Amino acid sequence: MDIARTEIFGPVQQIIKFDTIEEVVSRANDTQYGLAAAVFSNDLDRVNYMVQAIRAGTVWVNDYNVFGNQVPFGGFKQSGIGRENGPYGINNYTEVKSVIIKLTEKNS
Repeated sequence: MDIARTEIFGPVQQIIKFDTIEEVVSRANDTQYGLAAAVFSNDLDRVNYMVQAIRAGTVWVNDYNVFGNQVPFGGFKQSGIGRENGPYGINNYTEVKSVIIKLTEKNS
């Protein structure tokens, strides 16, 4: 199957017939970007499979463009490094340090 490829930036909705869920996931992941995706289905097993398989920083289910300040936001692949918002966003401003101290024996 030939798929037309055009460079664009912005929200894109693709409506294409498919035979298997694996084919849909393969198409969704066949990009150098991975900021966000949406899955619309009433089949929870299918949804669980797809949200785990799709390489995107945010995957909405039966909705789109819904955010909360406590939810980390960021992309996969060429859609950015790191996360904003939530506890993951704090990690960009912290450094981890290990401190090891040898204490003398207490003789009491």
